[in-house]
Amino acid sequence: QVQLVESGGGLVQAGGSLRLSCAASGIIFSIHEMGWYRQVSGKQRELVAEVNRGGNTNYADPVKGRFTISRDNAKNTVYLQMNSLKPEDTAVYYCNVVVQKTKWSSQLGLWGQGTQVTVSS
Repeated sequence: QVQLVESGGGLVQAGGSLRLSCAASGIIFSIHEMGWYRQVSGKQRELVAEVNRGGNTNYADPVKGRFTISRDNAKNTVYLQMNSLKPEDTAVYYCNVVVQKTKWSSQLGLWGQGTQVTVSS
């Protein structure tokens, strides 16, 4: 019933920038935490950045100072601005949104389908 649509991935050179977006649609009572994760083939999915309803953010050490997460509550959208990209940032990036579908529902974490980010040397 709820779907997440990701966009913004692609191929960039080292030092370049990309802006990812993830929009939630469908019947949603409320949205709580929103975040971005990334996964390299053969490795565990790891947190990149997250933001709560109050706008408080948390970043993984490798991206601090380079990436910025933000959200637009009116549009049910979370963004990830990625600057000064490095080859080690290459991964599939997934958004995660914690939603409450109805007033009486428990919170549920939903994943986007992922978008490939490739940074060349």
